[in-house]
Amino acid sequence: MTYSEFLAWFLGEPLKIIVIILVAFVSRNILARASNRLLRKAFGASERRDQRSETISTVLNTFTSVVIWGTTALMVLSVFGVNIGPLLASAGIAGVALGFGAQTLVKDFISGLFLILEDQFGIGDVVEFGTVKGKVEAVALRTTKVRDEAGVLWYVRNGEILNVANHSQNTSWEK
Repeated sequence: MTYSEFLAWFLGEPLKIIVIILVAFVSRNILARASNRLLRKAFGASERRDQRSETISTVLNTFTSVVIWGTTALMVLSVFGVNIGPLLASAGIAGVALGFGAQTLVKDFISGLFLILEDQFGIGDVVEFGTVKGKVEAVALRTTKVRDEAGVLWYVRNGEILNVANHSQNTSWEK
Protein backbone atom coordinates (compact mmCIF):
# COMPACT_ATOMS: atom_id res chain seq x y z
CA MET A 1 0.00 0.00 0.00
CA THR A 2 1.44 3.34 -1.01
CA TYR A 3 1.36 6.45 1.10
CA SER A 4 -1.38 8.05 -0.99
CA GLU A 5 -3.52 4.90 -0.76
CA PHE A 6 -2.98 4.76 3.01
CA LEU A 7 -3.83 8.46 3.34
CA ALA A 8 -6.99 8.02 1.27
CA TRP A 9 -8.02 5.02 3.40
CA PHE A 10 -7.24 6.79 6.69
CA LEU A 11 -9.19 9.92 5.70
CA GLY A 12 -12.24 7.70 5.21
CA GLU A 13 -13.75 5.53 7.94
CA PRO A 14 -10.91 5.58 10.52
CA LEU A 15 -10.86 9.37 10.66
CA LYS A 16 -14.65 9.50 10.96
CA ILE A 17 -14.53 7.07 13.87
CA ILE A 18 -11.76 9.01 15.61
CA VAL A 19 -13.67 12.28 15.22
CA ILE A 20 -16.91 10.72 16.53
CA ILE A 21 -15.14 9.33 19.62
CA LEU A 22 -13.25 12.60 20.29
CA VAL A 23 -16.44 14.67 20.00
CA ALA A 24 -18.22 12.27 22.36
CA PHE A 25 -15.37 12.38 24.88
CA VAL A 26 -15.14 16.18 24.83
CA SER A 27 -18.93 16.61 24.97
CA ARG A 28 -19.25 14.24 27.90
CA ASN A 29 -16.52 16.03 29.87
CA ILE A 30 -17.91 19.50 29.13
CA LEU A 31 -21.44 18.47 30.15
CA ALA A 32 -20.18 16.77 33.33
CA ARG A 33 -18.21 19.84 34.41
CA ALA A 34 -21.06 22.18 33.56
CA SER A 35 -23.62 20.14 35.49
CA ASN A 36 -21.29 19.85 38.52
CA ARG A 37 -20.74 23.62 38.60
CA LEU A 38 -24.40 24.40 38.03
CA LEU A 39 -25.55 22.08 40.81
CA ARG A 40 -22.95 23.40 43.27
CA LYS A 41 -24.12 26.95 42.61
CA ALA A 42 -27.78 25.97 42.78
CA PHE A 43 -27.50 24.22 46.14
CA GLY A 44 -25.01 26.54 47.80
CA ALA A 45 -22.37 25.49 50.31
CA SER A 46 -23.08 23.30 53.30
CA GLU A 47 -22.41 19.67 54.09
CA ARG A 48 -26.02 18.65 53.48
CA ARG A 49 -26.29 20.61 50.27
CA ASP A 50 -22.98 19.20 49.04
CA GLN A 51 -24.37 15.70 49.56
CA ARG A 52 -27.54 16.52 47.61
CA SER A 53 -25.54 18.20 44.87
CA GLU A 54 -23.16 15.26 44.58
CA THR A 55 -25.97 12.69 44.42
CA ILE A 56 -27.90 14.57 41.76
CA SER A 57 -24.70 15.28 39.85
CA THR A 58 -23.81 11.58 39.84
CA VAL A 59 -27.22 10.64 38.48
CA LEU A 60 -27.13 13.34 35.83
CA ASN A 61 -23.59 12.47 34.76
CA THR A 62 -24.40 8.77 34.52
CA PHE A 63 -27.46 9.50 32.38
CA THR A 64 -25.43 11.85 30.17
CA SER A 65 -22.69 9.25 29.75
CA VAL A 66 -25.14 6.52 28.79
CA VAL A 67 -26.83 8.72 26.19
CA ILE A 68 -23.58 10.07 24.70
CA TRP A 69 -21.69 6.76 24.59
CA GLY A 70 -24.75 4.87 23.34
CA THR A 71 -25.17 7.37 20.52
CA THR A 72 -21.44 7.17 19.82
CA ALA A 73 -21.57 3.38 19.56
CA LEU A 74 -24.47 3.57 17.11
CA MET A 75 -22.68 6.18 15.01
CA VAL A 76 -19.51 4.08 14.88
CA LEU A 77 -21.53 1.02 13.87
CA SER A 78 -23.15 3.01 11.07
CA VAL A 79 -19.69 4.08 9.82
CA PHE A 80 -18.82 0.37 9.60
CA GLY A 81 -21.92 -0.09 7.46
CA VAL A 82 -24.11 -1.80 10.06
CA ASN A 83 -27.81 -1.06 9.61
CA ILE A 84 -28.75 0.45 12.98
CA GLY A 85 -32.50 0.57 12.26
CA PRO A 86 -33.14 -2.93 13.63
CA LEU A 87 -30.93 -2.16 16.65
CA LEU A 88 -33.00 0.92 17.46
CA ALA A 89 -36.23 -1.04 17.10
CA SER A 90 -34.88 -3.82 19.32
CA ALA A 91 -33.75 -1.27 21.91
CA GLY A 92 -37.27 0.17 22.00
CA ILE A 93 -38.85 -3.24 22.53
CA ALA A 94 -36.22 -4.17 25.14
CA GLY A 95 -36.85 -0.86 26.88
CA VAL A 96 -40.55 -1.56 27.18
CA ALA A 97 -39.90 -5.09 28.49
CA LEU A 98 -37.30 -3.79 30.93
CA GLY A 99 -39.69 -1.05 32.04
CA PHE A 100 -42.36 -3.58 32.96
CA GLY A 101 -39.85 -5.81 34.73
CA ALA A 102 -38.10 -3.04 36.60
CA GLN A 103 -41.06 -1.00 37.84
CA THR A 104 -40.05 -1.24 41.49
CA LEU A 105 -36.46 -0.31 40.67
CA VAL A 106 -37.64 2.75 38.75
CA LYS A 107 -40.02 3.61 41.60
CA ASP A 108 -37.10 3.39 44.08
CA PHE A 109 -34.90 5.66 41.95
CA ILE A 110 -37.59 8.28 41.39
CA SER A 111 -38.54 8.24 45.07
CA GLY A 112 -34.87 8.58 46.02
CA LEU A 113 -34.43 11.51 43.68
CA PHE A 114 -37.39 13.34 45.23
CA LEU A 115 -36.25 12.48 48.78
CA ILE A 116 -32.94 14.15 48.00
CA LEU A 117 -34.41 17.11 46.09
CA GLU A 118 -36.98 17.83 48.79
CA ASP A 119 -34.38 17.39 51.55
CA GLN A 120 -36.74 15.25 53.64
CA PHE A 121 -33.80 13.84 55.59
CA GLY A 122 -30.04 13.58 55.36
CA ILE A 123 -27.06 11.81 56.81
CA GLY A 124 -27.03 12.11 60.58
CA ASP A 125 -30.77 12.75 60.95
CA VAL A 126 -32.80 10.57 63.31
CA VAL A 127 -35.75 9.31 61.28
CA GLU A 128 -38.64 6.92 61.53
CA PHE A 129 -40.07 4.95 58.58
CA GLY A 130 -42.88 2.79 59.91
CA THR A 131 -41.19 0.22 62.16
CA VAL A 132 -37.64 1.41 61.41
CA LYS A 133 -36.29 4.18 63.63
CA GLY A 134 -32.67 5.22 63.76
CA LYS A 135 -29.89 7.45 62.49
CA VAL A 136 -29.43 7.85 58.72
CA GLU A 137 -25.98 6.66 57.64
CA ALA A 138 -26.33 6.95 53.85
CA VAL A 139 -28.82 8.25 51.35
CA ALA A 140 -28.63 6.97 47.77
CA LEU A 141 -31.09 6.93 44.92
CA ARG A 142 -32.27 3.36 45.46
CA THR A 143 -31.89 2.79 49.22
CA THR A 144 -31.40 4.59 52.49
CA LYS A 145 -29.26 3.08 55.27
CA VAL A 146 -30.55 3.58 58.82
CA ARG A 147 -28.86 2.26 61.98
CA ASP A 148 -31.26 1.64 64.87
CA GLU A 149 -30.52 1.93 68.61
CA ALA A 150 -29.61 -1.78 68.81
CA GLY A 151 -26.90 -1.26 66.18
CA VAL A 152 -28.76 -3.02 63.35
CA LEU A 153 -28.22 -1.48 59.92
CA TRP A 154 -31.46 -1.30 57.94
CA TYR A 155 -31.55 -0.94 54.16
CA VAL A 156 -34.83 0.77 53.31
CA ARG A 157 -35.89 0.92 49.66
CA ASN A 158 -36.80 4.51 48.86
CA GLY A 159 -39.88 3.42 46.92
CA GLU A 160 -41.25 1.84 50.11
CA ILE A 161 -40.91 4.99 52.22
CA LEU A 162 -44.43 6.35 52.45
CA ASN A 163 -44.16 8.48 55.59
CA VAL A 164 -41.08 10.00 57.18
CA ALA A 165 -40.78 11.26 60.72
CA ASN A 166 -37.60 13.33 60.93
CA HIS A 167 -36.84 13.78 64.63
CA SER A 168 -33.79 15.93 63.87
CA GLN A 169 -35.98 18.65 62.36
CA ASN A 170 -38.24 18.64 65.42
CA THR A 171 -39.47 22.02 66.55
CA SER A 172 -41.86 22.69 69.39
CA TRP A 173 -45.32 23.97 68.56
CA GLU A 174 -45.46 25.74 71.88
CA LYS A 175 -44.16 29.27 72.14
